[in-house]
Amino acid sequence: MAWSVIEATPPHLTYLVLSAFLILYALFSTFIRNRLHLSEPPLATALGIVIGPDVLDFIDPRAWGLEDSITQELARVVVGVQVFSVGVELPKAYFKRHWKSVGMMLGPVMVFGWLIVALFVYLLLVTDIPTALIVSACLTPTDPVLAASVLSNSQFSSRVPGRLKNMLSAESACNDGVSFPFLYAGIYALTSASAGEGIKEWVLETILYQCVLGLVVGAIIGLVANRVLRFSYGNGYIGDPSFLVFYILLAIFSVGIGSTLGLDDFLVAFGAGTGFAWDGWFAKQTEDAHLPIIIDLLLNSSMFVYFGATIPWSQFNPSEFTPHVTPGRLTILLLLILLFRRLPIVLAMKRFIPDIKTYREALFCGHFGPMGVGALFLAIEARAQLETGTAQPLPSPPKRGPHESTIAVIRPVIFFIVLGSIMVHGLSVAAISVGSHYSKGVDERTPLIGGETEALTGMVYEGGGGESEPSISGDEGPGRNG
Repeated sequence: MAWSVIEATPPHLTYLVLSAFLILYALFSTFIRNRLHLSEPPLATALGIVIGPDVLDFIDPRAWGLEDSITQELARVVVGVQVFSVGVELPKAYFKRHWKSVGMMLGPVMVFGWLIVALFVYLLLVTDIPTALIVSACLTPTDPVLAASVLSNSQFSSRVPGRLKNMLSAESACNDGVSFPFLYAGIYALTSASAGEGIKEWVLETILYQCVLGLVVGAIIGLVANRVLRFSYGNGYIGDPSFLVFYILLAIFSVGIGSTLGLDDFLVAFGAGTGFAWDGWFAKQTEDAHLPIIIDLLLNSSMFVYFGATIPWSQFNPSEFTPHVTPGRLTILLLLILLFRRLPIVLAMKRFIPDIKTYREALFCGHFGPMGVGALFLAIEARAQLETGTAQPLPSPPKRGPHESTIAVIRPVIFFIVLGSIMVHGLSVAAISVGSHYSKGVDERTPLIGGETEALTGMVYEGGGGESEPSISGDEGPGRNG
C-alpha cells in the first residue's frame, strides 16, 4: 500500500536530482572552483548525460514533449540573461575606452573563424558551401554562459589580468548577436532566388533591422530603465528585494522586446545591460549581492543538465542525408576547430589588439573561445528558417523537405562540437593550474596541486592585477530618501 503512493515520475525525479546536484555544488562550490578548478558546465552536462535517456533513463525531455521550440526558448532566455549580465558587470563606459580591442575580436577574428570552420565542414563532411557557412556560423560566437563560468568568481580568474577578462566577457556577450549576419548570409545564399535578392534581404533585414536597430533599442531600454530605477530608489519607492529582482526582470523584458519585434534578441539584451549600467551606479549599489553567481548556479547549470539529457547520440552516425557524419570525422572536426578557429588569427592580430600585451596573452585569448548554449540557439534558428521560413521551428526535423540535407547535418554537428567544447574549455582551467604547478621548482610549489594564487607567467599586470578601470566608482546618483 505504501509503495502505491510513491510517484517517481520523470518531472518529480528531475526536481529531486537537479536540486540535489545544485545543493551539493553550492555546499562545496569554493572547493570545487578553487581547489579542483572545475566549473559548473562540464559537471552539469555529465550529470545530464548520466540521468538522461541513454544511461540511467531517469529523465527524458523528449518523452515529455519538450520539442525544439522549447529548447530554443530556454536557450534564448539563458543567453539573453547572461549577455545582459555581462553588460551590467563590465566597468562603466567600458566600450568608450576599449572599442578597438573588442572590435578586432568581433571583426577579423570572427570572420576568420567563420570561414576556416566552414572550410573544415565543407571538406570533412562533404557539404555544399551554403550549408558549411550555416553550420560554421552557429559555431562562430564564443559562449557567454561558458565564459562567465570560467572568468568570474574563482581563484584562477584572479590570476588573469582584468583587462583580458573584461575583453573576453565583452566579446562573448556581443558576438552571439553579431553572429546573426554570418548565419543569415549562409541562409540567404541557400534560399534566395538570386544573389541580388539575398544581399538586399541580408542588408535591410539582418544588418539594419535586426542588428543595428536591435542594439539601439536595447541601449534605449537600458538608459531609460536606469533613470527610472534611480528615481524610484532615490525617493524610497522600491524596496531592496524588488531592487535586485529588477535586474532579472529587465533582462527578460529586453529579450521579450527583441523576440516580439523580430530584432536580434541578444544584441537587444546586451545593449540594455550596457546602457543600464553605463554610469556604474547600479553595479555600485549591488556589488555585494553577487547576482551573476546566482544566475550561474540556478539558470545556467540547469540548462547544461538539460543539454546533457538531450544529446542525440544516435545522430552521430551516418544516415541517409548525413552519410559523412561519423564519430571519427566529428572528432577530427572538433580538433581542427579547437586548434584553428581562433588561435592563428588572434596570434597574428596581437599587435592590433591593444588589450593583448604579450603572445602568452594572445595564446590564452585564442584558446579561450568556448561554444555552448548560443550555438544551440543559432542551430535551431537556422533550422527554423529552412523549415518554415520563420523563427519558429517544427517540433522536430522533418524527414523530407527542400533543404533536408542541410537540416539533417546541423543538429549532430552542433551538439557534438558543443559537447567537446564544454569538456575541453571547462577542464582547461584545471589543466592550466596543474601545469603551472609542475612548471615550478619543487621548493616553489604550493602544498596543494594547483593551489598557486600568483599571476600567470607571461602576462602583464599593470596597476596591480591589470585593474586600471574606473569600474563601479564615480557618480553614485541620488541616495535613498527616508
